[in-house]
Amino acid sequence: TSRFVYVLTFFSAIGGFLFGYDTGVVSGAMIILKQKFSLNNFWQASFMFKFAITVGFAAIFALLGGPLNSVFGRRRVIMAASFVFMGGSVVLALSGNKETLLVGRAIVGVGISLVSMTVPMYIAEVAPTNVRGRLVSVNNLFITGGQFVASCVDGLFSSDVENGWRYMLGLAAIPAFIQFFGFIFLPESPRWLLQKDQDELAKKCLLKVATSWEVRREFEAIKNAILEERLHGRVFLWLSYYVAVRRAIVIGCALQLFQQISGINTVINGLLVARGRDQNHLFASHMCIWPINRHYSQTRWILIHCICVVVALLFLSTGFFLSALHSPPVLDNSTSILNDTSACYRFKSCVNCMQAPLCGYCYTQVGQSWNVTQSTCLPTNVNNPQLSKTGECSSKHPGSPYFASNYCPTQYSWMAMAGMVLYLAFFAPEHDFTNLCRIQNSEITNVIAGNAFSAATNWVFNVVISLTFLDVTTALTYQGAFLLYAGFAFTGVVFIYLFLPETKGKPLEEVQQLFQS
Repeated sequence: TSRFVYVLTFFSAIGGFLFGYDTGVVSGAMIILKQKFSLNNFWQASFMFKFAITVGFAAIFALLGGPLNSVFGRRRVIMAASFVFMGGSVVLALSGNKETLLVGRAIVGVGISLVSMTVPMYIAEVAPTNVRGRLVSVNNLFITGGQFVASCVDGLFSSDVENGWRYMLGLAAIPAFIQFFGFIFLPESPRWLLQKDQDELAKKCLLKVATSWEVRREFEAIKNAILEERLHGRVFLWLSYYVAVRRAIVIGCALQLFQQISGINTVINGLLVARGRDQNHLFASHMCIWPINRHYSQTRWILIHCICVVVALLFLSTGFFLSALHSPPVLDNSTSILNDTSACYRFKSCVNCMQAPLCGYCYTQVGQSWNVTQSTCLPTNVNNPQLSKTGECSSKHPGSPYFASNYCPTQYSWMAMAGMVLYLAFFAPEHDFTNLCRIQNSEITNVIAGNAFSAATNWVFNVVISLTFLDVTTALTYQGAFLLYAGFAFTGVVFIYLFLPETKGKPLEEVQQLFQS
């Protein structure tokens, strides 16, 4: 494989790095911002700031990204996304009030949407067939890398209460500029060039990444596919006429759907944020996907990992169930302050305390046993979730009680943590299941409209699941919520087994033929 294709993949995957950096840096910046701008619970704790604004705009522009890619080409759209990221980062860094912060988040959401649908498609269209899956997986490696760097940047500037958040949010402009500058010298997608009848430029692009005999074969295959598209007219008329294309798009959207409704963002952004995420798995995605795409069937591995997700969710649900069944009681709420109207003081058990937002369990236990000798349900200190707002857990000193903001001290607590570790090992955005789905999706929905629909599906259900998580856990408890997600994941297993064909080693133009039957 030509070295040029790796250079091309590197500059393309910077978009994934920006995506990962943005999703990772916000949590650290919010710790400072909520004090700087006196943000109330609606602004700081609700998902509006982090999700409904950024992800909402991402969903909208994912649909608009299809026509933009068709008219202006993949290269120009990626350059535009880089420019938008730079602009959004500058707006965030220079913000003087919370309204400007929301504007900056909206601008960044536009950049995220364009990157999320265009970069995998661009890599898939340019990369040779034999390394296509591996190169698309590099984008996901860079997403994780962005999250890792975001964690480091958050830690580096967390002590600067005055301007640390500006550096956190503004530094994204640097990789955005690098990508913009790099793409000045990179070629357009050969598929788009052929769609615009620029045959010679398309051949030159293909010759940079493949041998001459591969170029002839690929050139003819792309050309024939484009002629067939033109034969059936506009994209949406073509979608209504060509059954195979509709099937591919439905399956591509379904893969994105099952990723989200299996609850991955509830763990990443809900449960694990409070515990603190471990970024030691930075290279797990790349190291696992590289040999899989070299030796094994992608569809089979997606199915296996989806089954493992179901098992992990059931294990996680069981852990929460046993912890709730053996939940220690609240032994003493006499430490409550009379003029504090917090609802935390009325709960009689740890599990009920955990279900309430901004409540934590303050307890003392005997040695390493699970016998709790003193316990209270107290409101959490929003500025430091490791401490309570009032009571004995409001400060840390030798011999002070423990304060649990998201777990109950029982002999089954390890099951919930182990379930989350297993879940992330098979499903997190940095890991195999989502990574494999993105690779597969970049191959089966190579039609512009298909990429737009699948990207929009991903963002819309990202918002839906994230916004409903607290309501679902309140209605069904944690164990019930993850049992529900396990049911969704099992539905995904059945769907993948019945409908997803193997695409490994096939040119993009031949993949659509797999959906004829």
